[in-house]
Amino acid sequence: MCNSHIHETDCLGQRVTYGRREFLRLATLGAGAALFMAAAPRAQASGKAKALMLSCMDYRLVDDLVKFMEAEGLRDEYDHVVLAGASLGAVSDKFKDWHGTFWQHLDVAIKLHQVEEVIVIDHRDCGAFKLALGAEAVATPELETEAHTKAITEFAAQVKAKHAALGVKAYLMALDGTTESIAV
Repeated sequence: MCNSHIHETDCLGQRVTYGRREFLRLATLGAGAALFMAAAPRAQASGKAKALMLSCMDYRLVDDLVKFMEAEGLRDEYDHVVLAGASLGAVSDKFKDWHGTFWQHLDVAIKLHQVEEVIVIDHRDCGAFKLALGAEAVATPELETEAHTKAITEFAAQVKAKHAALGVKAYLMALDGTTESIAV
């Protein structure tokens, strides 16, 4: 003989008894919910992102970078590539093994997310610039700005040469999170 009731324990430890009809109704609802979730639209890896941001790996600026992108109206609408030195990491012979990695990331971002622009954010007091160019090359704020501007300008030229349709915006961030635009 078949038992016509299903017994289980609820979250308070109380025994709950379901009749066959109630059990079938709950099972049908559960199956329907599972099918709905399988068919429901989900965020796709091939969705659209407005920009790809290239920044340095410096841990001191992670929160400031996010705040900056949010202030630009790009919250959750950008891909992020991190290279020590940011622009310098993508163009300097000192880091030549990284160049292909950056350009492949950019190509994937274009194909998957249809990015329309590249935003590069270098920062002051960058250890990668000191390692690659020597501390004397960035010893004063003026020399530091000049070194970043040179790397950013080269970076922007390479982006435009490889992907003429992409816009490029460039910034130099101070350690307090303030930024200045670098003309490219």
